[in-house]
Amino acid sequence: MAQVTLYLDEEVDSLMRRSAEAAGVSNSRWVAELIRRHAHAEWPADVIALAGRFPDFPLAEDVRTASGQDMPRAGF
Repeated sequence: MAQVTLYLDEEVDSLMRRSAEAAGVSNSRWVAELIRRHAHAEWPADVIALAGRFPDFPLAEDVRTASGQDMPRAGF
């Protein structure tokens, strides 16, 4: 099992501890459940459902062709 170190300010630490205690789980399990619930490799269904809902929203290709020539970029 992997270990992770979190640096939390006092307010957030207190909130986490109270929430974990109220849920009847350890701090580690409480944080792990948040990660499971919120870290996904795909878009949520309600976001996907928005696709095509805005008929006047321009397509990326239309925006790119109307913007003209790109400026030279500085190298790093």
